[in-house]
Amino acid sequence: MATLSTLDLDLLRTFIAVADYQSFAAAGEQLSRTQSSVTQHMQRLEQLVEVPLFQKKGRQKQLTDAGHQLLRHARQMMALNDEALNALRESHLNGVLRIGSPHDIADTILPPLLGHIARVAPGLRLEIDIGRSPFLMEDLHRGKVDMVISTIIDSDMQGFALRTSPVWWICSAQYLHNPFAPLPLVLIGEPSIYRRFALEALEKAGIPWRQAYLASNLSGVKAAVRAGLGVTARSMELLGPDLRVLGESDGLPKLPDVTYYLWIRPNIVNPLIRQAYDLIKDFHKRGFF
Repeated sequence: MATLSTLDLDLLRTFIAVADYQSFAAAGEQLSRTQSSVTQHMQRLEQLVEVPLFQKKGRQKQLTDAGHQLLRHARQMMALNDEALNALRESHLNGVLRIGSPHDIADTILPPLLGHIARVAPGLRLEIDIGRSPFLMEDLHRGKVDMVISTIIDSDMQGFALRTSPVWWICSAQYLHNPFAPLPLVLIGEPSIYRRFALEALEKAGIPWRQAYLASNLSGVKAAVRAGLGVTARSMELLGPDLRVLGESDGLPKLPDVTYYLWIRPNIVNPLIRQAYDLIKDFHKRGFF
């Protein structure tokens, strides 16, 4: 029976850097290694797996099919390794962490973020407040929550960008768009970045509109859109199998992207919040959500 080789995590870390930067030299700079050291690592890795991982295209190193397959496994292995180390280091974290999140990312950005915290700091008890970005930010200022995911930029807070998403005109899958009639809008009450995006884009394009439905929260917006009452402007997170997107081919203007940020108060006294924030930031930098 053939003996299986063991993949070296150090080699895999170098491999991921080469794949990301498509250059041995650039990967070396990122990892503080010489180019010859990176080359030796990749030669050793190819000897271990017994298949070529790279093909040269111009000055860039591109992955072979086997390289793409290994890259998926390498990222998973590095994630498990880093989470195991972090779990041991942060196992002392105990207490309550209160996180605020908008409705529209409760099924996308929020689950992997919460899952990471739960794995590396199982002693933390998480309390989640789902609401609207403006009101969640007010709660963060008042200290009612410890950190908030929000589309609002607040220079008084400390944070970083989690993800940028496209904003689309979204309607029911059965909705019949009439480009010659005022656009029936499903709007949410002020303040709302999506409401502003929609009205500014329509005004700039000279497209008439009417308010078909006004909701106080995202649940009301989704219900009205699914009922076919009109069109709303929202990030791609809202889109589901019963909804569709209208675009420039339907005579509607392009909308700006929206960025979701993770915010904390800059001068927090509780070290628990700072450590949890740093954990999430490090996990995000590694590209795991």
